[in-house]
Amino acid sequence: MSDFIKHECGIALLRLLKPLEYYRKKYGTALYGVNKLHLLMQKQRNRGQDGAGIATIKLGTEPGTRYISRKRSNERNSLKAVFDDVYKYFNDLPPERMQDPAWLKANLPYTGELLLGHLRYGTHGNNSIEAVHPLLRQNNWISRNLVLAGNFNLTNVDELFEELVELGQYPKEKSDTITMLEKIGHFLDDEVQRLFTWYKPEGHSNKEINDLIFKNLDVQRLLRRASKKFDGGYAMAGLIGHGDAFVMRDPSGIRPAFYYADEEIVVCCSERPAIQTAFGIHISKVKEVEPGHALIVKADGRVMELPFTEPRARTACSFERIYFSRGTDRDIYLERKKLGHQLADRVLKEVNYDFKNTVFSFVPNTAESSFYGLVQGVEDKLSEKKTELIKKESKAKGGIKAKKLDKIMSLRARVEKIIVKDEKLRTFIADDNSRGDMVTHGYDVTYGIVKNEKDTLVLVDDSIVRGTTLRDSIITAASRLRPKKIIVVSSAPQIRYPDCYGIDMSKMNNFVAFKALIALLKENGKMKLLEKAYKRCKAQEGLPVDSIVNHVAPLYAEFSYEEVSKKIAEIITPEEIKPEVVVIYQTIPDLHKACPDNTGDWYFSGNYPTPGGNRVVNRAFINYMEDRDERAY
Repeated sequence: MSDFIKHECGIALLRLLKPLEYYRKKYGTALYGVNKLHLLMQKQRNRGQDGAGIATIKLGTEPGTRYISRKRSNERNSLKAVFDDVYKYFNDLPPERMQDPAWLKANLPYTGELLLGHLRYGTHGNNSIEAVHPLLRQNNWISRNLVLAGNFNLTNVDELFEELVELGQYPKEKSDTITMLEKIGHFLDDEVQRLFTWYKPEGHSNKEINDLIFKNLDVQRLLRRASKKFDGGYAMAGLIGHGDAFVMRDPSGIRPAFYYADEEIVVCCSERPAIQTAFGIHISKVKEVEPGHALIVKADGRVMELPFTEPRARTACSFERIYFSRGTDRDIYLERKKLGHQLADRVLKEVNYDFKNTVFSFVPNTAESSFYGLVQGVEDKLSEKKTELIKKESKAKGGIKAKKLDKIMSLRARVEKIIVKDEKLRTFIADDNSRGDMVTHGYDVTYGIVKNEKDTLVLVDDSIVRGTTLRDSIITAASRLRPKKIIVVSSAPQIRYPDCYGIDMSKMNNFVAFKALIALLKENGKMKLLEKAYKRCKAQEGLPVDSIVNHVAPLYAEFSYEEVSKKIAEIITPEEIKPEVVVIYQTIPDLHKACPDNTGDWYFSGNYPTPGGNRVVNRAFINYMEDRDERAY
């Protein structure tokens, strides 16, 4: 993605099912859990670089001893900062101490059997240390302590916050993270109290009741009650003080969660390859947490996957496949290649099948897999053309000549590395004119490959959000090569609508597709439609969320997909350059062909999987019309 956006977060939950001594004997270290958590988080580094945090819980500790440890950082290299701080407790220990798991657990932090890690992107500019996960809700009752970390956004935080207030709570801030923590925490308190009230009349001591609560706390019931009004996309991981753990996934399956369990460990992550790499697991053994289900690990080691809400139609986020998730996942890699492959016909038609005078490249690096797919599609078409030429020449008198055959067989797609991301330039000290020039040179180009005014340059991007980097840097840089035409190919469809389930794309005017829509309405004398749509959105502000419909979508219906693409090309074309710029977008039907199991396409189609999505898109449009630069949820 040439436009940088903040997005997604990464979770990693690990439960050691054996005593620490077991891992020391088998793997040579009592820090097996911490080391594996570190690796799981490192392999999900793509999911968050604004903050990192971990928490551990020791099982079976005596009262009066510390059993929860937590470390968080929002430093520049937060993951390194977290684990540097963790490992400092062990770096100078003598070998005999490092080989004594019982002493380590009794005396040092981060030696628990239950571990939780989180990598964060700070959406909407909030990156204080208080916003970094895991979050901790403390209580003197061990079973009422809650540690929470998640990859999520809720569309109805205001409503949930008011419910907490009505319950008598006094939350310290109004945010989805605190609201989620307090909501689950409230029902955890309630479940613990329910069990205490149930067992007390039977004559058990309070200590005996604690043990019964540990065993019989119904995490499934707890999550069902807490999540009744959650509207959004989420994968939430939680640790309860006495040792229960869970990962809950939203009923539409919007946010990802994968897990693996054997007799030694239970592990759950946002990324499947992280588990495969950390534990040497074959892909077939890694399972996906089903939508509307929770992976629950009891303190006694029982593992279960149970529903906590009614699953909806699966609409897993397609952006995960296009861009966010690591491309080392086999399925994601193949899907990204197919996204590129499907665009080959349209690209070749645009260049009139002129293989000789077309150069294929990509920008940025995240588009590389799609680029391989496009090149493969181009090569397939080239093979067809070679076959046709050979058949044609073979029919000539005397058959095909060796020289002619060599010429045909030597035809190749011209694949080159043309655009190179230069080292990030520090522009904050420059004056306005100099700063603009420095931004333009954020990308460098390979000179001498593109033939002046003769070659067409095809650049593959995985998606186009704002288009500003394309216009101000990439296309400007590419134009210095003096191509006849520049074709930008997006492996994703046009991004037309805001996201509200985990990605920092909530303002309509940031989308180049929306800017193109406004320009088309203006050019075609249809600006009155904007005011009508605005009034319809305002009229629905007081309605129940289930009654709200997307009133922005009909505006796009006024123009064809190709008309919007053409206008986007005009918007991202710098005024001073000579080459013609064309933009070719993936279509939504072809997106679903490439990514059949991740059908969540609301960014492109406006079809939101939860009722709150329609409210968000209408609010975002209202904010645009009222010239308010603020988030829509």
